[in-house]
Amino acid sequence: MDAFYASVEEHDDPGLAGQPIAVGGKPQDRGVVAAASYAARRFGVFSAMPMSRAVRLCPGLVVVAPRFSRYREVSRRIFEIFRSATPLVEPLSLDEAYLDVTTNRWNEPLGVEVARRLKREIRDATGLTASAGVAPNKFLAKIASGWKKPDGLTVIAPSRVEAFLEKLKIEALWGVGPVTARKLRAIGISRLLDVRAASDEALTGAVGSQAETLRRFARGQDDRPVTPNQETKSVSCETTYPVDLADLEAIRTQVADLARQTFERAARSAFPGRCATLKVRYSDFQTITRSRTGRRTFASAGELVAVALELLEKTDAGNRPVRLLGVGLHNAALPERKPLPEQLNLPEG
Repeated sequence: MDAFYASVEEHDDPGLAGQPIAVGGKPQDRGVVAAASYAARRFGVFSAMPMSRAVRLCPGLVVVAPRFSRYREVSRRIFEIFRSATPLVEPLSLDEAYLDVTTNRWNEPLGVEVARRLKREIRDATGLTASAGVAPNKFLAKIASGWKKPDGLTVIAPSRVEAFLEKLKIEALWGVGPVTARKLRAIGISRLLDVRAASDEALTGAVGSQAETLRRFARGQDDRPVTPNQETKSVSCETTYPVDLADLEAIRTQVADLARQTFERAARSAFPGRCATLKVRYSDFQTITRSRTGRRTFASAGELVAVALELLEKTDAGNRPVRLLGVGLHNAALPERKPLPEQLNLPEG
């Protein structure tokens, strides 16, 4: 979807149409941009940016508080449309998914025609625009979906894959963020084609175990299937505070509240988490995590609260001001346990 949260706000309040909009928290409360309209992006405002910086970049920015229940409602309708075309829908977020339409319920022989119909039905049902990428695999489809936003449709036919790859810079590769891109550029790798030519030693030195994956993507190869209904791997709640927390008891209270919220969210999702994680970000932005994995899932909010507070004791909270706290539940694998010796039945008598 195109600027999903911001587009929903514009649709529901036509008075916002065309204005620079940022959905997120208040700048004075250390809010973060969750989504920015395309009008705001022209000023350099993007998601995950501190709202205070966004307002400085765009003094006329309209800051809108997020309405996640509304976004989920619209998302459900969009995914119903996806699944009317194919059962092979792999969600990435509320507003993005992979679809395998090799065969589809609409009996369309061409993926591009499925994409056109999806875009049309989404617009008719929600008033919003979507961008689509049609390609032989996930990696290429993901790049294509963002090629001509908003309201774009880009097709990479098998015969055009090589010509398309030749245009791409290193940042297009899956998993290459700003830090990894700097490492690669430092050794002379700035384009996808450079990845292919790089020696194993140089590429591994820059990105470690990620080297082989990047090399496959640079050749346009990606054999990952579209996997519908992927298992939830974690549930968490976190809060950034408008004023740093310095009092340990106040911090403990916040951790307990976050643990209860996390357990309730996990219970609603029927998520069987057994690994508890505490996240602490200090006032200097250093972020640490502490975790504990048990042999069974948490049975009550009280259990998770107790473990979260124990994990808090392994941090410097109380001695150092705290900017952010978070509590999470993860579905970690059980620790290995040696098998018990087999007990044999003795004969009676």
